Amino acid sequence: MRINLINTYLYKILYIDTMKARLNITIDKEVLQNVKQLAEVQKTSVSELVENYFKTITQSVKKKSLSEYIKALPKPNLPKDFNWKEEYYKAKTKKYGL
Repeated sequence: MRINLINTYLYKILYIDTMKARLNITIDKEVLQNVKQLAEVQKTSVSELVENYFKTITQSVKKKSLSEYIKALPKPNLPKDFNWKEEYYKAKTKKYGL
């Protein structure tokens, strides 16, 4: 019984979880040569290059973090000698009528 469970587990890992599908595409011969050269340089296969490309273009748009949004905000056009501390206290006194 234990051997059957191990065999079933191995079958699931080796065959079911790694199942791939075949895809036939038609591309220009020159493009194919370039892709094969690229795959050789990167020590990978053409299939893996295509699969990685498809994964990249089908991923959902990554949500930006708060810091990424802040960095994307337009920068204020302030003079170089702008005194933040002085402006802060001016605003405080104005707000409280001091």
